[in-house]
Order: sequence, then structure tokens, then C-alpha cells
Amino acid sequence: SPLKNKTFVKLVFSNADFAFSFYKLVASEATDKNIFFSPISISASFAMLALGAKAVTLTQILEGLAFNLRKTQEQEIHEGFCQLLHMLNRSDSEFQLNLGNALFIDETLKPLQKFLDDVKSFYESEAFSTDFNNSVVAESQINSYIEEKTNGKIVKLVENLDPLTAMVLVNYVFFKAHWEKPFNTAQTKQEDFFVDQKTSVKVDMMYRKGYYRNYFDEELSCWLVQIPYNGHVAALFVLPDEGKMKLVEDALLRRTITKWEKSL
Repeated sequence: SPLKNKTFVKLVFSNADFAFSFYKLVASEATDKNIFFSPISISASFAMLALGAKAVTLTQILEGLAFNLRKTQEQEIHEGFCQLLHMLNRSDSEFQLNLGNALFIDETLKPLQKFLDDVKSFYESEAFSTDFNNSVVAESQINSYIEEKTNGKIVKLVENLDPLTAMVLVNYVFFKAHWEKPFNTAQTKQEDFFVDQKTSVKVDMMYRKGYYRNYFDEELSCWLVQIPYNGHVAALFVLPDEGKMKLVEDALLRRTITKWEKSL
């Protein structure tokens, strides 16, 4: 089992540390906006790029992803991602998760064959030769690929490509699942959602009576509720008490999530 593999566990820990530090950085710069990102997408994409880097650049990429290079070999990182991506990619009757990368490289550049072999074997990534001089064709090539991989959910991802582009690194995530206990859409109604202390917007709110794993963190003044999907997957929602958002955000660390998981 990958979970018993020390290399795999180290990778998961580093990914979590990166996810929370990245969130805090983005949250500090986007104080009035929603934030939506996939940490594993960023980690896997840049770790894959590290296959083509060396010296200072290589170190900066991997340390930027929260890896301790004194304790973890570069090869271990790539092997760990290989296991993780293989474990996460799943498509069956219960839920579907497709996660992957693609490289669109300018046709004047000729990457080393070892790099192309490694991105394929470790990250199941495809590399395409692209004519960026013809922006319309390049955009169409990239957008068609992403549209297909996300079952038509993401269209026109890129536009106005610079003809001087050397490479486009694309990551996609497609997730589709059903709640273990479905919500009745007839009970969905518009309610106030508070963006901050002064601003509220009307959004659709789902309603359902039922038993869910929940926990109130007295130290951080926030409620947690875990809502399961079919197939051993769950969504974790965190609701800070009024005025406690900053307190909760500052505490978003791997050890906090571990505490919450044990308490739920």
C-alpha cells in the first residue's frame, strides 16, 4: 500500500505544507475575491518541470514546493508523484477523477528524449509540438485537448497567446461524484452569503436534515462538517464564527487538519 511507503508519506506531507502556505499567500493578496485552486495540480506540474531543470533552478522549484532536499532525494519525489497520481486517477460507477498534465512545446525546441520519457513515465504527461507563431492554431490545439480531458466542462482555456511563447504547461482536473445522501433540489433556496463583514450576496443554499460528522473547534472558534460522496471521498467544510476568519486562516497547517480529522 502506498500509505505504508515512507517516500509516499513524505510526499503527501510536503504537498500539504505547500498547499497551506500557497493558500495564505494568495489569500493575503486577494482579500476581496474568492479563491479556488487545486494544490496537487500545482505541485505535480512544477515537480514535473523539475525533470528538465538542474542546479539552482532545480533546487528552487523543489524547495518552493516545500520539499526538504536534505531528507528527500529528487528521484523519490518523482516516484512519489507517480504513485499518488496513479492512486488518485479513478473512473468507476461511484465517482470519476481525472488529473493530468500536458506540455505544448514550440516546434523549434527539441527537448531531450529522456525528459519526454520521464514526464510520461512519472507523470503520465503528454508532450505536443506546437506552432506558437500561428496563435489561432496553437490555441485551438490546447483548448481542444483540455475540452476533451474535462468532458466538455472547460472550454477556451487559453486565448491571446503570445507568438513568442516557448511552452505552455497545462494541468487539468475533472471530478464528478454523487453525494452519499442526496440533497433534494426542491429545498434549495436563495440565502445571504457573507463575503465579509459588510458585504453579502444571494446564493443558492442546499438543505438537508441528517447525521453528519461534525466538530466545533473551541480554540479556533469554527465549525467543521464532513459531507461524504459515494466512493470513500468526502468534502470538508469549515465555518468560522463571525469575525474569526483570520484566526482560522492563520491556523491552516497540516497539524490542524490532522487534529480535525481525529476529532470528526
